[in-house]
Amino acid sequence: MDAVVLAGGYATRLWPITRNRPKMFLPVGDETVIDSVFDDLERDTRVDTVYVSTNERFADEFAGYLAESEFEKPVLSVEDTTGEDEKFGVVGALEQLIDREGVTDDLMVVAGDNLISFDLSKFGDFFEETGAPAIVAYDVGSRERAKSYGLVELDGTEVVDFQEKPDDPKSTLVSIGAYVFPADTLPLFTEYLADGENPDEPGWFVQWLQSRGSVHAFTFDGAWYDIGTPAAYLDAVGWALDGEAKIDPDATVENADIGPNSHVMAGAEVQNTTVERSVVFPEATVEDSHVSDSVVDEYATVRETDLTDSLVGGYSRLVAPDDD
Repeated sequence: MDAVVLAGGYATRLWPITRNRPKMFLPVGDETVIDSVFDDLERDTRVDTVYVSTNERFADEFAGYLAESEFEKPVLSVEDTTGEDEKFGVVGALEQLIDREGVTDDLMVVAGDNLISFDLSKFGDFFEETGAPAIVAYDVGSRERAKSYGLVELDGTEVVDFQEKPDDPKSTLVSIGAYVFPADTLPLFTEYLADGENPDEPGWFVQWLQSRGSVHAFTFDGAWYDIGTPAAYLDAVGWALDGEAKIDPDATVENADIGPNSHVMAGAEVQNTTVERSVVFPEATVEDSHVSDSVVDEYATVRETDLTDSLVGGYSRLVAPDDD
């Protein structure tokens, strides 16, 4: 079995924090978003090669990250795109990767911005039991939220109906961006696209597959975070910190109240400030302020400011008007 970690998005909803970094490199507790995916795949002896599918804009960042990591399986596979308007869509990118890399084995595909509370090897076990195309499904508990995903209806573990992003979802069980495609289904990516089908989301391809044959779903309890928005990112940080505050030993924190689910990273300086459910990146400076539900990027300065539901870009300076 081979695997693909999807890391080709530009995460525009998280700009400016992700304008110049892949969102998969955002810190969540003691690791980055993508580390847990790589950890699982590295330990699974069934997985031979892990293709990291990214774009030309972030290729150097991923190459540097992989070179410095201890992971042995990941191989960079670069899409020929540098901006959001040039993207092939996820299905299109997968079809190109399969052709570019000559993939002929069973293929596990995982979105790199997924934070999942179970080991992906369990999903591999499930696939081996069924031998059919497989997805991971999760109950998001909200029909409004379910509108943003592929809605799954099951009979046992078999998918009997799949609707990508329905306007009126009848349940809250959705596909979460993890799939296994048997080797004999890989040529169907080309057939699907040649038929003029939607190239954007894998869910459309799964819906197409399900209408033609058997697809099964692995379900789980626990936590899942799709880190596509600032709120979702901070939710994931809170889950990883489990209600605690995390202050790096190399940070400077003086006369400050660092609240639960907040992370102050190495080299940051926080003085005379209250921080609530926020992340302060390395070398940022926050003084005489109140920061809640926000992210302050590296080398940014926030002074005498009440900051709520905000993203402060790297090297930015946000100060009171009379502050010199």
